[in-house]
Amino acid sequence: MVVRQFLQWLNSARVSERAAAAAALARAFVEHELPFEDRCAAEAAMTLLLDDPSPKVRAALSEVLSMSRNAPIQVVSALASDQPEVSQYVLVRSPLLTDLDLIDRVAISSGTLQALIASRPVVSMGVAAAIAEVGEVEACAALLQNGGAQIASLSFRRIAERHGEDARLRELLLADPRLPGDCRHLLLMFVGAALSKSPLVLALMGQARAERVTRDACTRASLMVIDRTDPAEHEALIGHLRLRGDLTPGFLVRVVAHGKIDFLGSVLIELSGFPETRVRALLASGRDVAVAALFRACGLADNFANVFVHALKTWRKVAKGECVAGAQEVSWLMLKYLGAAPGQPGPAEEDRELAALIKAIHLDVLRENARTHALEIAAA
Repeated sequence: MVVRQFLQWLNSARVSERAAAAAALARAFVEHELPFEDRCAAEAAMTLLLDDPSPKVRAALSEVLSMSRNAPIQVVSALASDQPEVSQYVLVRSPLLTDLDLIDRVAISSGTLQALIASRPVVSMGVAAAIAEVGEVEACAALLQNGGAQIASLSFRRIAERHGEDARLRELLLADPRLPGDCRHLLLMFVGAALSKSPLVLALMGQARAERVTRDACTRASLMVIDRTDPAEHEALIGHLRLRGDLTPGFLVRVVAHGKIDFLGSVLIELSGFPETRVRALLASGRDVAVAALFRACGLADNFANVFVHALKTWRKVAKGECVAGAQEVSWLMLKYLGAAPGQPGPAEEDRELAALIKAIHLDVLRENARTHALEIAAA
């Protein structure tokens, strides 16, 4: 009877009155305040309210029904497909919307509604994948800031590939400890590209020097990416480096000089195709001839292979506690092996390019160590 009177009254009520009445009806329904027959009538009335010409009435209905598991599913589904000011409540809150419902809405919605879905208390991997694949920057940013979002490695990669040029999104991605190493490297490349095109950098250095400086900076930063990459993700990072053409002998020289031997092992496994146990055993205790053969099997020239073997001996001693050394000492020993250390006659003709690279690495390490020492003195 009450619901019948409500329906008769709707035709003459003002918008504000209809909105208040819609909220009251929905609240009575979800709180089980109506007998069974009236509940059926109330459900029919709410369905009728979906056709109300005023979005304020439908929004009032949406807000009340948005957090209830007892809401009529057909009403919630219709509200989720309404205009943004109506659908926003159920999209961000309703427990009745399935992952398929949400994925469909992500596919056809604008960035604002996508961001609302990305802000739900819990976002499944499937919904997160949909946002990563088609979501606008605003939605991807909301997803990355949502502690309740389950984001797969592939979704991180898609966000980085699609929106890596956006500075705010790069910052959010790099701050996430779940970010895979290959994504970190990709974002570094975006940063490098942005810097090399910066009007200020170009004015100060010129295009050629700016490109060279940013390229070297990205290469050095790649070593930091290795430190932050879980060994289980080394394969993905190596694949990314190979795809970009960054897995060069010069890059491996830096890897060896800085003692990233675990990562080096992963690279050798990937390039040689040898079993992991064999490669790890050779790096740990293999004879020089066998280790050099492993490097050559990966396509490295003899001069690179031999200097790598020499550096590896030192890192083995460090691992066993037989000596204390770091990148500064190892890069100097590599130079000495090539005859390019201070006081030596100089490297052979075929080793000059390699020696120049190792010298640049050695000078970089010297500067970094001196800078760190100065800061420690200042802080003391």
